Parts: sequence; C-alpha cells; structure tokens
Amino acid sequence: MTSQTSSLTRESPSLPQTLVLLFALCCGAIVANLYYAQPIIELIAPDVGLDAERASLIVSLTQIGYALGLLFLVPLADLLESRRLMLVTTAAALLCLLAAAFATQPGLFLGLALLIGLSSVSVQMLIPLAANLAPEASRGRVVGNIMSGLLLGILLARPLASLVAGEFGWRAVYLMAASLMLLISLVIATTIPRHAPAHRASYGQLLASLVQLLRRYPILRRRALYQGLMFASFSLFWTAAPLELARHLGLSQQDIALFALAGAIGAVAAPIAGHLADAGHTYRASLVALLLAPLAFVPDLLSDGLGWVGLVATAIVLDFAVQMSMVLGQRSIYALEPQSRARLNALYMTSIFIGGAIGSALASPIYEQFGLQGAALLGAGLPLLGLLLFVSREP
Repeated sequence: MTSQTSSLTRESPSLPQTLVLLFALCCGAIVANLYYAQPIIELIAPDVGLDAERASLIVSLTQIGYALGLLFLVPLADLLESRRLMLVTTAAALLCLLAAAFATQPGLFLGLALLIGLSSVSVQMLIPLAANLAPEASRGRVVGNIMSGLLLGILLARPLASLVAGEFGWRAVYLMAASLMLLISLVIATTIPRHAPAHRASYGQLLASLVQLLRRYPILRRRALYQGLMFASFSLFWTAAPLELARHLGLSQQDIALFALAGAIGAVAAPIAGHLADAGHTYRASLVALLLAPLAFVPDLLSDGLGWVGLVATAIVLDFAVQMSMVLGQRSIYALEPQSRARLNALYMTSIFIGGAIGSALASPIYEQFGLQGAALLGAGLPLLGLLLFVSREP
C-alpha cells in the first residue's frame, strides 16, 4: 500500500474544496443516468413497443437495478480499492447506455434499463469515501455539498433529456449519457484518490454483515423507511407530472424541460441540511422535511387544480423536503460505524430506491385510472405515513 493510500484510510484534517466539487460533479453526472428517461417515456415507449400502462417500467426497472447494485456492489467498497471499483462500474454503465441508444425491442430495452441502474452505483461509493476523508466536525457539510451535486444531477437530468429529445430524438439522450460516462471515467482515473479499506472479509461475509448491521441499528431501519416513503412519493410525482404537462396542459418537450429545471431550486436543501445536522438540529429539521412533503401536493389536490403553476410549486417544495430528509438520514447513519460506511450507505440507499421503483411503477397505472388528483393523493399519503411513524418512534 502506498503512503498516499494508507493516509486516506484515516480522517483528514480537511478535505480540499476542489476535491469536494469533483466528487459532486461525478455524483451528479452518474446518478443522472437513472432519470434521463423519466420525462421522455412517452417518446421511448412506442418506439420500442411498450404500451402506455407499461411505459413507467422503464423508470422503475432502472431504479430496481440501482437498488440491486446498491445491495450487491456498493458493499464491495468496504473490501476493495474504491477508485478501481468505480472505474469498472462506470465503464459498464457506458456500454449499457450505448446499447440502449440502438435497442428496438421492448424486452431488450427494459433489460438494459435494469443494467443501466445496476451499473450506475459508483455514485454511492463516492459519498462514503468523502465521509471517510472528512473530519467529524464538517462531515455533514461535506456530505451535504456533495449531495447537492448528486441531487442537481437528478433534477437537471430531466430538463436536459427533454431538450435533447425535443431537438434530436430520445436516442440522442442515451448517446449523450454514454459520452458523459467516458468523460467521468477520465475524471475518476485522474483526480479521485485511491482508498484501500482496512476491512478484511470474504464477499459472502460482507453480504452477511449487511443483515447484522440492519439488526444492530434501529436508527438505520427507521431512517431507511422514512426516506423510502419520501422517495416513492418523489418518483411517483416526477413520473406522472410530465404526463399531465404533455397530455392535458399541452406543453412541448422544451416546456417540460423548463418545468423540470424549476424543481432544481430544491437542491439548496442539501447543504442547509448538512449545516443543521452538524449543529445538532437533526430531529427538528427532519420533522420539517416530513411535514413539507405531503403539503407540497395541496395545489394538485384542489378540485380544479392550479395547472402548471401548482405543479411547479409541488416540484420545488417536494424536492426541497426529500433532499433535506436524505442528507439528514445519511449524516445520522454515517456516525454509527465508520469502518462500515459503504455498507450502511448501501442499506440506506437500497431502501430509498426500492421506494422510488415502487413509486415509479405505480405512477402510470394510477395516473391512467385516476388522473393527476389520484397520483397527488397517493403522493401525499406516502410521506404522511412517514411523518406519523417519525412522530411515534423518534425520541
């Protein structure tokens, strides 16, 4: 092991801001792979032979693939050298995106959607690495700043996909994403520090330890449940909203791109949440986030609705609430067991993306049967359940 590598196994006195920005850039670019399809499923589905009620499978299968990658690949970051692992998964994502750009059969495209999610998990190896490198006093702020990049990737992926698809067709979106993965691979190879973990175990023992961690820490189970419900609501909204905007409000792909861009305002929640967590306000900030999420849907539940204005308001408030809750949860679980941060993050994020997959899968059938109000009712009910559980369980 080199002296550079060994030094990175201990907490650094500070983490250079340029490295934080690079981590944020990589996280945003990689996680965007999960969301490019969300606003353009009505363009993709007929072209690959999927009917309207199965269109949201494109999004949900990508999220299921991501959840599988979180569970079976991300824990390897506690066992293997991180940079090499990230390079392998990013290269796999590049190949899957290229294949999706030329797919013409529904089964093949859905399979590739699953694999795109599975291979885009290096983002969740970067975040625990940053937490390992950051000192305790500023860990929440570092994670919050990196999460801002990740969350901007989630939010900007939609307008970017809408704009590119509107001008060049949906296949150009996947070609663009593949090109971006090539660039990110170069960034990872040349700038991300090597990190060889001290943990020693077989892969089977590593996976078995996930069950032990889940049993050992009630706060991990609770935080995973709250955020899973929040992300189910988030994914349901962002899958149903473009359908409403295109079908009933007559917006073009370019207009939908501007709508999706408005939701990016909510990304300011991540650094705010990090500061609040470092200052010891996790409980009150979590309560605020869980209150805001169901309230965000009020404009869409009104009998006449508020049109695109109501949807913009929902997007901003919901995104703010979901992102604040996510960072607060990560800050809490990273404090549990420093040598197991990759596995703790894997468990936390797996539950989140299982929730997201469920929300996306429900979006199309609920919207087709009950319209925007039906989707909004379910979208509000999920975080409301999280709020009730939080109030009854948290000290």
